[in-house]
Amino acid sequence: MNLNDLRYLVALAQERNFHRAAERCFVTQPTLSVAIRKLEVELGVRLFERSRSAVRPTAVGSRIVGQAQRVIEEANRIRELARQGADQLAGPLKLGVIYTVGPYLLPDLIPILHRKAPQMPLEVEENVTAQLELLLHNGRIDCALLAAPFEAPNVELLALYDEPFTVAVPNSHPWAKRASINAHELATQNVLLLASGHCFANQVAEACPELQRRGAEALQGNSLETIRNMVASGLGITVLPASADSTRYRSPLIKMLPFKPPAPVRRIALAWRRSFARDKAIEVLAEAVRSVRIAGIRPLPPDAAA
Repeated sequence: MNLNDLRYLVALAQERNFHRAAERCFVTQPTLSVAIRKLEVELGVRLFERSRSAVRPTAVGSRIVGQAQRVIEEANRIRELARQGADQLAGPLKLGVIYTVGPYLLPDLIPILHRKAPQMPLEVEENVTAQLELLLHNGRIDCALLAAPFEAPNVELLALYDEPFTVAVPNSHPWAKRASINAHELATQNVLLLASGHCFANQVAEACPELQRRGAEALQGNSLETIRNMVASGLGITVLPASADSTRYRSPLIKMLPFKPPAPVRRIALAWRRSFARDKAIEVLAEAVRSVRIAGIRPLPPDAAA
């Protein structure tokens, strides 16, 4: 048994397909298949259930895959520790970002981070929280920007900033002349929300429980910018994070309105695996996010609860 065998094992468990796992490991399918069979013989257990349509880990296989992932992570940590004598800020940082943060934060964050760590480019993965958690656990990303609360085994969380919500209405809407909106009033309107799976949609529903009771009457979209365009066309109203109201995204067909106090707010945090060896990279990224100046965003002190 060696590290390559363990990498083949983890890749097959994640891909559930010999061909895709072999491509991911840059080996031929027969090479990967033989390695898995040899590993099963060596361990004396069947690691996978094989069928024409899928490959699935057995019960004991799942436990062994989990341990293999930890072994690979620790091996990578040894390499990172060896590099610490050089520079933790040299080399790409794999950053996951939820869809409702990436487009609004990254254009301001990247120039700041480039000044702080010019040799650490970001390799960005946009996705929903559940998928980012899986990618983080599997080591496919190093850290993630997502909305708190968030809990996952062996993951650290650092609160970075708070962000209130705002209401977007068409200029022709009766509310366009108002100064602010009560959260409970949303239930009287055609509200456009993100599809299920996006944590922002859940947060909006929590801010206005009446929307949860209406359920099917709330129209859904796949991105905030698509929803913003539907609002501009007059289809309904929506709720956006304050960062989405920056100058580069504003539409002359839409009026943005604040909520009356207490306004609903979300807390954005940085999550990373405890075993991730580039502590300085996490520190610099957090500093860069806190130094972003976007209207409505309220940076938090380092000791803020996530």
